[in-house]
Amino acid sequence: MKPSHAAARPFVSGTDGRAIVIRGAREHNLKNIDLTIPRDRLVVFTGLSGSGKSSLAFDTIYAEGQRRYVESLSAYARQFLEMMQKPDVDQIDGLSPAISIEQKTTSRNPRSTVGTVTEIYDYMRLLWARVGIPYSPATGLPIESQTVSQMVDRVLALPEGTRLYLLAPVVRGRKGEYRKELAEYLKKGFQRVKIDGTFYELAEAPALDKKFPHDIDVVVDRIVVRPDLAQRLAESFETALKLAEGLAVVEFADTPAGAEAAEKDKKKTAKIHDKSGPERIVFSEKFA
Repeated sequence: MKPSHAAARPFVSGTDGRAIVIRGAREHNLKNIDLTIPRDRLVVFTGLSGSGKSSLAFDTIYAEGQRRYVESLSAYARQFLEMMQKPDVDQIDGLSPAISIEQKTTSRNPRSTVGTVTEIYDYMRLLWARVGIPYSPATGLPIESQTVSQMVDRVLALPEGTRLYLLAPVVRGRKGEYRKELAEYLKKGFQRVKIDGTFYELAEAPALDKKFPHDIDVVVDRIVVRPDLAQRLAESFETALKLAEGLAVVEFADTPAGAEAAEKDKKKTAKIHDKSGPERIVFSEKFA
């Protein structure tokens, strides 16, 4: 005499969403099993061939998760998707929309990832780009775009008398001689340049070895902070941003007080400290 599967089996409501609760799974060779699987963990099913691993993972858990997801869509959307059959199970709680990867090689490309194989890479890229909040690895603070007026306010908030260089970082870690570029900057009226950490008059800039990467900053302005600098700062920032494609750097000349003020005001901008050089504040029209 066979017992009734639904007779004496109490239904449960899960564990507050912290686990996937399965009751009475009988798909294929599963023998009316009950199971609680923790969520947000890496869970591995092991066992002999034919013991029901695939029946549980693919034909029960994945099938029910996919079926519920498709059922939640509009009638119009459902007509384009394949509706899976309900697996032979009494109850499953705590399920989310599911993704499964077949146990076979789907691509010969060694650079394939889970995202590309499951075709969710493009969607996740859009999600992170449009909804995600980037953070600076140096400070742990959110990275946000800044306007010229915000950049000006940030500089004017430094202690009066702080001496600064406003730089346009036109080259970062790239190989080349850059003779034509330096000559062009001189024609545009710029007088000084910082090459690989050293300041030079543009007319006397050294020849660069094209085999090695270089850093080049054009000196847009030299500033001593005071309240009446707003207009001049705005014009200088606009020049630097245009020259360096949206980037500008404020470098402290020799005043430690300014660097301390930047440290106290990290929430407004990221302070980059190079142990081999001076304190700098990096601004960006896109992210900063």
